[in-house]
Amino acid sequence: MEKTQHKFIGDRAFYKMVLAIAVPIMIQNGITNFVSLLDNIMIGQIGTEQMSGVAIVNQLLFVYNLCLFGGVSGAGIFTAQYFGQKNQEGIRQTVRFKIWLLSLITLTTILLLLLAGDSLITLYLQGDGTPESAAATLRYGRDYLQIMLPGLIPFMLVQIYASTLRECGQTILPMKAGVIAVFVNLAFNYILIYGKFGAPALGVRGAAIATVISRCVEAAIVLIHTHRHKEQNPFVEGLYSTLKVPAGLTAKIIAKGTPLLLNETLWAAGMATLTQCYSIRGLNVIAALNISNTIGNIFNIVFIALGDSVAIIVGQLLGAGKMREARDTDNKLIAFSVFSCTLIAAVMLGLAEFFPLLYNTNSEARSLATWFIMLTAVFMPQNAFLHASYFTLRSGGKTIITFLFDSVFIWCVSVTIAFLLSRYTALPVIAVYTFVQMGDWIKCVIGFLLVRKGIWLQNIIS
Repeated sequence: MEKTQHKFIGDRAFYKMVLAIAVPIMIQNGITNFVSLLDNIMIGQIGTEQMSGVAIVNQLLFVYNLCLFGGVSGAGIFTAQYFGQKNQEGIRQTVRFKIWLLSLITLTTILLLLLAGDSLITLYLQGDGTPESAAATLRYGRDYLQIMLPGLIPFMLVQIYASTLRECGQTILPMKAGVIAVFVNLAFNYILIYGKFGAPALGVRGAAIATVISRCVEAAIVLIHTHRHKEQNPFVEGLYSTLKVPAGLTAKIIAKGTPLLLNETLWAAGMATLTQCYSIRGLNVIAALNISNTIGNIFNIVFIALGDSVAIIVGQLLGAGKMREARDTDNKLIAFSVFSCTLIAAVMLGLAEFFPLLYNTNSEARSLATWFIMLTAVFMPQNAFLHASYFTLRSGGKTIITFLFDSVFIWCVSVTIAFLLSRYTALPVIAVYTFVQMGDWIKCVIGFLLVRKGIWLQNIIS
């Protein structure tokens, strides 16, 4: 018993170190998601079609967001290990790689959404509902999307800098910038959605304008502060003296990072496809999932931040060649994540019945939202384990395995279950959703075996 406790439970210094990294990320993501929640409720007060239109566009932009995350993640493995070696030139080169890759992703996304945005939104409007409601949802979604597109550029810049700062152990600046940005977003939401202080009431267009303004503010804070404090961020010294990235490093990052980029892209596309499968059961499902995902994002910040901590702490230990310490730290981090999320899930269950009442929507959408929230809470400890396992494998550069573990699994198992049950059975959407979540039990077994085997214990930059 004592041996098991030592294996999975750390001392006070261990949790102090973990929380020093995780808490700023939790605060930033927590405030961001809380303001997104208020934003969501504000739009939800206007009507179901407005809320659904914005939710569909945000589902599409979620794929873009995950593309960026995958783009910085491949280079980020090298950044964390270069930082462990105190190699500032190596860090600069990874930042330059991020600039090239994320610029390409952003330009491609803008062109795609300009040319095919309406068609993509319409994919989610195939379920039961009136033609008038579907047309209104499409119109609101189009209005929201057109304004959101310019905001992708400052968002991209924040991801490049914030990811690098975190990989170098600096989580405070991204947190502060994120906090300021979300309050800017909240203030302009209130003014522009409802037309306060003499401004016009712009509805969903006002929400989009507020988001773009907040992203510009966040980018300005992160970039200006980082470059003005070169003593804290020595990698910015000479960062733009050239944008060339050594061919050898480029090949290494592409080899390790391409599976991550494909993984995040295909995983996000898989999540979007799952939502589309659920939407076959009616337009109310989109509204209900939007409500559930909004509160779910608030509670998910714990296991997301702890997953980021695995990537940073374990990655630095691997870069320093401390393999035994990396394994021991990883065991304790995974256990801490699962335990914390079990407690968080209990709180979420208690709120499931009451949260949907904040929205101006119909009783069916509220009832479905309650069920979705309850199921999200029940499966949260499972998702915490999977998230920590994924980042464990990724910290050691096992990107092919993480590709199979994450995106290949969601397409081969989760999407297959959702597609077949939604189209070839009469099961209600709650049952379909439950079976999809239960499919992840297979993934839990695979993750446990891979982490226990220790195939991720390697230094990739030596």
